[in-house]
Amino acid sequence: MYGQLNILKHAFRRFYLNQRGQDLIEYALLAAFVAVAVSAFLPPAVAPAISGVFSKISSLLSRAPN
Repeated sequence: MYGQLNILKHAFRRFYLNQRGQDLIEYALLAAFVAVAVSAFLPPAVAPAISGVFSKISSLLSRAPN
């Protein structure tokens, strides 16, 4: 566990200190990693609530005028 945490810490430090321009795909991969990590720690009872929020947003957007 500590080794994985150290690897993650090193990766975030390298990402933060990198001064070159980043590609969109790198940001997308990082966002996907964060989403998977967060979903791993959420209790199963939270998933229906999150799904309900996205359903409401989707219905509101579909009713919006073009």
